[in-house]
Amino acid sequence: MSEAVLYVVATPIGNLEDMTPRALRILESVALIAAEDTRHSGRLLSHFNIKTPMIAVHDHNERQQQQKIIEKLQQGSDIALISDAGTPLISDPGFILVREVRAAGFSVVPLPGCCALIAALCASGVPSDRFIFEGFPPAKSQQRLNFFTALAGENRTLVFYESPHRIVDSLADIVAAFGAGRPVVIARELTKTFETFINGSAAEVLAQVEADPNQRKGEFVVMVEGAPQQDAGLLDPRSSEVLDILLEELSVKQASALAARITGIKKKVIYQAALDRK
Repeated sequence: MSEAVLYVVATPIGNLEDMTPRALRILESVALIAAEDTRHSGRLLSHFNIKTPMIAVHDHNERQQQQKIIEKLQQGSDIALISDAGTPLISDPGFILVREVRAAGFSVVPLPGCCALIAALCASGVPSDRFIFEGFPPAKSQQRLNFFTALAGENRTLVFYESPHRIVDSLADIVAAFGAGRPVVIARELTKTFETFINGSAAEVLAQVEADPNQRKGEFVVMVEGAPQQDAGLLDPRSSEVLDILLEELSVKQASALAARITGIKKKVIYQAALDRK
């Protein structure tokens, strides 16, 4: 391994007091900071009087910038990678860079800190022993509904990010895909002045957000409890409808295979449901 290091540095998601002493020391000592948005991160660095030079590394230029960063590392310069907020690479740029830096033989060192999904999950009251993080759901309505429907039978807690202009539509699709009674918690504006948790059934949470414009502001973490274990093999209403339509024209085997492709549910679950119908 070469001596130079790429540090992956978590930064606050709101409250600047969450900046760790180690993160401050590293950001002050490296030769260069690779930031998702240099103007946004410039305000953070200015607050802590850090004058380290920055370079922009975001979704649209990550592949182009990776060679510049590797060249800097080859010259013996340590570099820090930060995102606009929270832990880099978690629904943020950085994966391509980290992979290529490691492939080039350099050490990549994580500096743990804030992560919105973990902060939300630990204070939500939903089961946290087993969970999956699915990032941002698709932006288009039908794709988003299909995306949620494919996850309706998942037993683990589901965690998503969502933006303010799509939160109502996303919650409505959660009601349609998971059912009105599925427990849901949303966390809004974590660590900031108006941090809010709303919990209840999917329908109740949707109603609260629809009724209060203030609850549609900020950034959201959406947590959906997993399907009860005994219900894992049951199909949600939309998947049942798909299977029923296909069974009108196809054999059990053909209908099951096609329904599994459409819904994303495991073929054996669909096949058993088809057998039960026959």
